Order: sequence, then structure tokens, then C-alpha cells
Amino acid sequence: MTRLALPQWAGTLAVKAALFITVMCCALAAMLGVLVHVSVTNQTVGQARKLALSRLADVTKAYQAGETLLPGAGVDPPGLPTALRALAVDGGRGTMVSDHQGHPTMWAAGPADRDRALAVEVDYAQQSRTIAGLDRSILWSSGLAIGVTLLMGAFAVTRVTRRLHATSQVARRISGGDLDARVDDPRTNDPTHPQDEVAAVAAALDSMAASLQGKLLSEQRFTADVAHELRTPLTGLHAAAELLPPGRPTELVRDRVAALRTLTEDLLEISRLDTGRERLELDTEELGALAARVVRSSGTDTSVVVLRDTLVETDRRRLERVLGNLVANAHKHGRTPASLTVDGPVVTVRDHGPGYPDYLVEHGPQRFRTEGGAKGHGLGLTIAAGQAEMLGARLEFTNAVDGGAVATLTLR
Repeated sequence: MTRLALPQWAGTLAVKAALFITVMCCALAAMLGVLVHVSVTNQTVGQARKLALSRLADVTKAYQAGETLLPGAGVDPPGLPTALRALAVDGGRGTMVSDHQGHPTMWAAGPADRDRALAVEVDYAQQSRTIAGLDRSILWSSGLAIGVTLLMGAFAVTRVTRRLHATSQVARRISGGDLDARVDDPRTNDPTHPQDEVAAVAAALDSMAASLQGKLLSEQRFTADVAHELRTPLTGLHAAAELLPPGRPTELVRDRVAALRTLTEDLLEISRLDTGRERLELDTEELGALAARVVRSSGTDTSVVVLRDTLVETDRRRLERVLGNLVANAHKHGRTPASLTVDGPVVTVRDHGPGYPDYLVEHGPQRFRTEGGAKGHGLGLTIAAGQAEMLGARLEFTNAVDGGAVATLTLR
């Protein structure tokens, strides 16, 4: 069974609260209106019945005494309801309201002689107008009360939803990397003011952001300190490795020292990106020529395809770093053929390997995380993503339908 799809606005708390308030107000107004209507109607009809029966008693005495009947009284008068006449002929007494000659009339009837009914009519127009006026007043006052209550409820709910919306916006900013974002709800800063649930959520979010920011800053400082401390002994180790006699063991030592130096330089670069203190050196570059230089300097067998060349204002060094890391990753973790395609401000690097891991496609590169038996520290793509962010570019990682990893860099 297919469920009816509701519009997006129907799911908001303000709309739900407004509907709830409206339904409750309508139900309460209807219940009170019915109670008042029934009570007043019973009282009005009771008074009219009492008056009609009293007149019927007087008319009955006059009829039995052979006196002239009062105006509005008679035997089987025209307009007497059939049901009330049948009751009177059977020896009973009763009253009934009906429309007689265009006017509401209260009838009272009792038995007369020879299967006839003695009846009295009382003008019921005033009572009918009173009840009708009461009903209009109930409807008008109920509508006014519902409107005022709805406005007041909407105002109160909107204040809460506005605070919730502000809290959700701060949460999105934090998830986007802005760890300086805070809700700063004034109710959380004033101990004398009673705190509600929204203030508690805001305080918890601010506390979580502060704790997360502290841990991240501590991690960044640790990474930077380790990288700086490693540079000095690595420089000495590199110099000592150069003094070793030629041979296979020497080549292995130099290779590991070079890998360790590369890792240290990558950590230093990440720590500089984390601080956000890097400055761009902008210049106008021809994107196709820059891409070709990157591929040549990489020393890899990567084809360069320029569909549409363009001039971009960018930091050449950082852009070369991004493209170089993407090309290196394609050959290190993918399979040939690998290609770099320039289509205007969009640069695509593709290989024909197993593709990016699911976590990378979904959440982006993460330092020191690799899956699927891949070797490395996950720093190359992390640096590429950080440098792309510095350039104001968008770097996306996807997998091709027919296999292979696809990295797409879109420049401004």
C-alpha cells in the first residue's frame, strides 16, 4: 500500500504544533458550544412549555365551564401538529414546537370531547431568535478564541523552533569543520534563568564542540611537534646514509630514510594546512600546460587529454601539488591506463584499478587510514583535499561504472 507523500513543510514542528493547537481548540470550542447550546435551549424550551401548559390548563377550565376561549386557543385548530393531536385524542397532554404561518410556535394540547383536541398556541419567535443569536455568538466567540489561541501558540512555538533551527545550523557548521561555531544560548549563561530542554541541547552541543575542538587542536599540535622533532635526526640520518659504502644494504637504508623524510614533510604540510595560516600566491596559469608539466615531472605513464583549455587564477605550486598527488595515487593504488583530462576549469584524474574505498567516496580522505590491502598512510589524498580547499576548489572522489577511481577537481 502506497503512503501519501506529504509536502516538506508539513513535517516542521511549527506546523505540527499549529495543527495540534487548532484541533484542540476546535474540539474544546465545539464541546463548550454544545454544552451551552443544550443548556440554554433546554431552559428556554422549558419556560415556553411551562407557559403553554399553564395556558392550556386555563383554557381547559374555560372550555369545561362553557366559557369563551382565550385568543390562540381552540378545538382542533389549524396548524396543530398531527402527532400532538393524536396524543391529545388518546387522553394525553403534551407540547411541541412547529412552524405555523411562518412563525415558530409552541403548541400545548390536551383531550376535548368526541375525539377532538383542545390546543393552545404560544408565540415562540422571541425564544427562537434568542437561541439563534446564542448560536451565532458561540460560533463567533469560538472562532475568535481559536484565532487568538492559535496566534499565541504559534508565537510561542516559533520562539522554540527558531532556537532549535539556530542550534541545528550550528551543528551543521560544526560537521562542516567550523569548530569555532557555538550556539551561545543566553539561557545557558544565566544561572538565575530557568533552563528548558532547548537550552540543555544547546549547552550540550557547545560543550561537545569545545571538547572536539580541544582534542583536534591537541592532535594537530602533536602531529606538528612530532614532525618538527623528526626533521633534525632525519637530516643527520640522511647525511650518514650518504656516507655508507655502495651496496644493496645501503640502497635499502637510503630508500627507507627517503620514505621517512617524505612522511615527515607530509606531516608538516598537513600541520600547516590545519593551522589555516597558509597564504595563496595567485597568478594566471594555462591549465592545460600546467597539467602537462605535472605529468612530466611525475615520471609516470599518464595520458593528458585537453578537451577545452582555459586560464585560471590560482596558486601554481599548490595546484601542482594537488594534481601531482592525484596522479601518484592513481599509479600507486590503481592500474593503468591512467589519464588526466582538462575540460575548462574541471580536471579529472582516472585510473582503471579497483577504485576508491567506500569510506573515501562517502566521507573523503582520512589521514592514516587505508583499506583493501592498500599500502601507504592516506596522506597524499588528504594533502590534495586540504590544498584544494585552500584554493577554493572542489575535489570529489567517485568510482567509474566500468571500474577505476575518478578524482574530479573543479576550480573557481
